[in-house]
Amino acid sequence: MKALRNFVDKIKPQFQKGGKFEKLESTFDAIETFLFVPNHVTRKGTHIRDSIDLKRTMTVVIVALLPALLWGMYNVGFQYFKSIGALDSVGFWQLFGFGFIRVMPIVIVSYVTGLAIEFAFAQMKGHEVNEGFLVTGMLIPLIMPVNIPLWMVAVATAFSVIIGKEIFGGTGMNIFNPALICRAFLFFAYPSEISGDLVWIADLKESITAGIAIDARSGATALALAKQNAVANIAPVSDLFFGFVPGSIGETSKFAILIGAVILIFTGIGNWKIMLSGVAGALVMGTVFNLMAGSFPDNQYLTLPPWQHLLMGGFAFGMVFMATDPVSASQTKIGKWIYGFMIGLIVVLIRVANPAYPEATMLVILLMNVFAPLIDYYVVESNIKRRLKRAKVKA
Repeated sequence: MKALRNFVDKIKPQFQKGGKFEKLESTFDAIETFLFVPNHVTRKGTHIRDSIDLKRTMTVVIVALLPALLWGMYNVGFQYFKSIGALDSVGFWQLFGFGFIRVMPIVIVSYVTGLAIEFAFAQMKGHEVNEGFLVTGMLIPLIMPVNIPLWMVAVATAFSVIIGKEIFGGTGMNIFNPALICRAFLFFAYPSEISGDLVWIADLKESITAGIAIDARSGATALALAKQNAVANIAPVSDLFFGFVPGSIGETSKFAILIGAVILIFTGIGNWKIMLSGVAGALVMGTVFNLMAGSFPDNQYLTLPPWQHLLMGGFAFGMVFMATDPVSASQTKIGKWIYGFMIGLIVVLIRVANPAYPEATMLVILLMNVFAPLIDYYVVESNIKRRLKRAKVKA
């Protein structure tokens, strides 16, 4: 490591002002600060100094995402071989290897496209490269179906970085979660590639055409089955929790997501108030629908236990990794409770009440991204009024 540090210090002057490659200073700085903690220090005033910067924070989030990524790779292989009836003839490494080969290109395309745009914008503006895409680049593959064409991933990633973030000023200035902007773009631009029963299992459409898939409905998710009034056909709770079900690459295993949540909460990077209030909102709305079930006997979705909503679709992944985005979420303490609660409440409301849209997590979080500043505004105004009233009483 010392040798690498010496090498970096040796070539650094060539990338600084007056050097041979001064136009690439932003690119060099991004690589250097990724490898080593920046040596910038404050010159005036009193400040708390430690080794944690934005890159290190982003790295912790990536570590928290790894369990979901690794399980997603395994589950891609599991679902494929299960759909063709060959699950008993393959082992763990064959399942994982198949998934690795199918998932890694999506990860690579996401990072190459996004980072290329980030570096280009940094060079044009003469600024440091924003670190935010280190996490966004991993989130994007995890919310994609395995069959998504790579060129669509590239186009959607470019859209999310340019339209969802850079036009607002870059990392820390965006009002929407960039990864969700990417998914929303695909949902509205190419709906057939990100919804339905054929996109969640690798090559399912081709397998059905070739006559080797044993069940054409094997790609139906729990949410799709609930919408079809086939609640009895939903996978067992254990499969929903551990992730032996079809779905987006990183959303299937709630156990892996829970590990990520513990890492984020323990390190103080993920806000537990938003996660907990989101769960509370979903349980409240689910309970309300249970009470209404007797009035609508034809809708089996109303009878679904409230806690089961937490295990279906992308709710858990969204609440842990998307809703807690510190840039687009509410900033005040009370605002976080309101923000998370409303996400959970509205997600279950749309899932059950809207027959055309079984998965609501993505659009609900984007909706609440819009209302987050308004929530904070009224929380702050309420605090000001309460303190003014208290001051008048004392006077």
